[in-house]
Amino acid sequence: MIEKTATEHSKALEKGEYSPVELAEAYIQRAAQTKPLAMYNELNEERIRAQAQESAKRRKAGKPLSALDGIPVSIKDNICDVEEKTTCSSAFLKDYRSPYDATVIEKLKGAGAILFGRTNLDEFAMGSSTENSAFGTTRNPYDPERVPGGSSGGSAAAVGSLTVPLALGSDTGGSIRQPASFCGIVGMKPTYGKVSRYGLVAFASSLDQIGPMAGSVEDAALLLSSIEGKDHRDSTSHPMADERPTPASIKPMTSAALKKKKVGVFFPDKTDGFDDSVLKACDATRTWLEKQGMEVVPIESKLWEYAIPIYYILATAEASSNLSRFDGIRYGTRSGQANLLDVYTRSRTEGFGPEVKRRILLGTFVLSSGYYDAYYNSAQKARRMIRAEYLEFFKKLDFIMQPTSPSTAFKIGEKAANPIAMYQSDLMTISVNLGGVPALSLPAGIDNDGLPIGMQITGAHFEEEKLLQFAAAFEKDFPLDRSKIAQKTY
Repeated sequence: MIEKTATEHSKALEKGEYSPVELAEAYIQRAAQTKPLAMYNELNEERIRAQAQESAKRRKAGKPLSALDGIPVSIKDNICDVEEKTTCSSAFLKDYRSPYDATVIEKLKGAGAILFGRTNLDEFAMGSSTENSAFGTTRNPYDPERVPGGSSGGSAAAVGSLTVPLALGSDTGGSIRQPASFCGIVGMKPTYGKVSRYGLVAFASSLDQIGPMAGSVEDAALLLSSIEGKDHRDSTSHPMADERPTPASIKPMTSAALKKKKVGVFFPDKTDGFDDSVLKACDATRTWLEKQGMEVVPIESKLWEYAIPIYYILATAEASSNLSRFDGIRYGTRSGQANLLDVYTRSRTEGFGPEVKRRILLGTFVLSSGYYDAYYNSAQKARRMIRAEYLEFFKKLDFIMQPTSPSTAFKIGEKAANPIAMYQSDLMTISVNLGGVPALSLPAGIDNDGLPIGMQITGAHFEEEKLLQFAAAFEKDFPLDRSKIAQKTY
């Protein structure tokens, strides 16, 4: 049962082949088998069973709320749910309970989805390996000695290990797509403004987006269609989210339609520091594109090489501002000091981990007097140039394809002592967030160590439907056999 996609589960539940209760129990059993992967900060089995029973009643009465009714969905632990703790994998918020639901949680509850646990992440979504969590490192389902990627590593590993068919992640610079690549699943960052950020604990507000993580492109479309839409509580959500809705059911682009497409490719060579296995996947992708009769155009950006410094100026500046609210007074960890200034200082010192402190310090520096124009203001201008460059690309191209990450999943601890090397793992994903365009990662092969390789497809603003249709066509010819994962216990 756990090998089926969410779409297949939805059809089986509709036909009465099994009930939501049986489905939930199958995944609860799987969660027990995969517990050593440390994917969940909290997994409330009592709540899961209660939701499944309610769904079963609706299904039995012939009144399901949606195609998602009775389907388990795991939630990244930086998205507020009034019924569970929202910790952001930080000691600062280890016991915090939100007084309200995020918009995406409201929508999933309204759709009858079973909210299946809170997944681990890099603290406050700051990281690329899920090693920065205050609650321990999540492990990769393909090799537990390796990282699952980050910061949505818990969600990616949960879907990748077949512990759940769907999950929500958040993506600020690649935090959905890079772990999706490492764990052999589909992960999508929608257009900025497509999905409400209300109730997402902010890291960098102008870059953050919630998105689906799934075992197939069709499942990603199903989940995205349930959570997208304009939200008056989020001033950055866009009216186009309603004007161009994503269909719940996506079909692969036809051969005739593929032949008319013009695809820009950005495939590196050995001198760029990419794994040989990733380069081979690029060659296979190029061959596939040409075989379909598409026009393949090598592209070169004048700005992508600067994406990492631009990102780490803007993102840390916004993080410095957003995290100023965590002061030990209003909520979260409070140090037992008598002096007010000491309460602020000690609470933040004791509550935040090293990576969060590093980014707050960097962000405060680039916003400081004398450096604001040199760093932050310049980075804002450069971001506008990247967005303009994407707009120019998509006047001539339908899609852009490139590898999601320079490598497959690396060993736990391999890059922990070198922040710059860790930041480089987001080399191919960051520009997408700076440009605000939609992109997804999906499997494109397996390396010699049996680790998944991800390929990233980028589309024009609010062209999610076309992007998913194109990705579904690619997926047909690059299937990933997950039967071995289904049989694996840890």
